[in-house]
Amino acid sequence: MISSTTSAAINHLLVRETWARDKLVKHAGKVAFFDAGLSGIRLKVTADGMVQAAGAEDAVNVTIRVKLSDLPLILQHRDHAFSYVQIEGDADFANTISQLSESLRWEAEEDLSRLIGDAAAVRVAGGVRAAVDTAISTQKKLAENVAEYFLDEKPLLVRPRMVDDFASEVARLRDDVERLSKRIERLKGSR
Repeated sequence: MISSTTSAAINHLLVRETWARDKLVKHAGKVAFFDAGLSGIRLKVTADGMVQAAGAEDAVNVTIRVKLSDLPLILQHRDHAFSYVQIEGDADFANTISQLSESLRWEAEEDLSRLIGDAAAVRVAGGVRAAVDTAISTQKKLAENVAEYFLDEKPLLVRPRMVDDFASEVARLRDDVERLSKRIERLKGSR
């Protein structure tokens, strides 16, 4: 089910990109397994450069493993997405997948324009982008304000610099106590 839905979404992108299908045609019949730990997606490249859900009996040519904890980083830094994954198998096929993952983009305006027209699609997509940007900015400001509150106004957190200063003072005090202890021992010994 997940593989079928994923293949439909990828094929939606590939339909408009001849260059991408041409890259995939070279790997026709090969299967890629995307392993996210709890679930996995098996996709097979077809003769026309599209993808389809692969069966369990199909041999896997490349396995791409990703940790779920790395998904936010991958989504944030798509151009470096493959630096967060572990790859096993056909290196050329994996390289093609990497290139496509960096280059293929969904053009929401184009899909919306078929339903509501060009001008409305541009405005709706722009509104959604603005809403997402506002949500991200609001979340960032909220996190900064909460951190500032817990650092300055109701100190439950400590700034790293303050911890370093405290550790330095403790080390200095320890050294002073040791020097004083040695002086006291010398004074006792000289009597």
